[in-house]
Amino acid sequence: MPSHLALLSCLLVLVLSLDKFLLHYLKRRWHSGGSIIPRIPTSPFNFKSHPRPMAAAGKWSETAMLVIDMQKDFVDPAMASPMLVAGGEAVIPTVAEAVAVARERGIFVVWVVREHDPSGRDVELFRRHLYSGGKGPTVKGLKGAELADGLVIKEGDYKLVKTRFSAFFATHLDSVLKTLGIKNLVIVGIQTPNCIRQTVFDAVELDYEKVTVLIDATAAARPDIHLSNIRDMKTIGVETPTLEEWRH
Repeated sequence: MPSHLALLSCLLVLVLSLDKFLLHYLKRRWHSGGSIIPRIPTSPFNFKSHPRPMAAAGKWSETAMLVIDMQKDFVDPAMASPMLVAGGEAVIPTVAEAVAVARERGIFVVWVVREHDPSGRDVELFRRHLYSGGKGPTVKGLKGAELADGLVIKEGDYKLVKTRFSAFFATHLDSVLKTLGIKNLVIVGIQTPNCIRQTVFDAVELDYEKVTVLIDATAAARPDIHLSNIRDMKTIGVETPTLEEWRH
């Protein structure tokens, strides 16, 4: 027993000595302005030197251009597609020019296209009769689903596939745009009463601050149909300039 007591006494003296040493050390660190908590090395990654991908500069940094359905089955008469939009071919040069202006401004360009299953099982019910034998309008991988001649998806652009009129319906478009801080949209393509109109109304419903439709870079089967839908969109606050007006 005496030997055990002696051992315990030694241990107690050792603990008290260590306690005094630590207290003295911490006081010195505190008064010298040093941190009591050990420093953890920081990551070399600098968020300021790695800006958001595809972020535009200046006043257009919060704007995206949606180029809708400018595919051969919709705009190229040589395809003899049942989905051909009569006014589509005429606006190809204007759409191409609008895209060029957007790229010059650093605007995020989104190519919205239809690409359907060869069976047509993902298309609207009223159109499924157009699909048989692995063929039909804008079937993925077929020529009709390609962009019109002269329109090219470039690095930094984004391709979005849809299967309904609106570019927002059952797609991740809104998520992509909001992630990039996009608040304003400029819309071109075809056709005005269907995919343009539905996308525009959804954009307004989703609270995009400014929605613009370039009236000479969009089209319908007939001019009167086009203008009638443009008027409808103006009534909900959509801006409808020509390309030349928008450019300046």
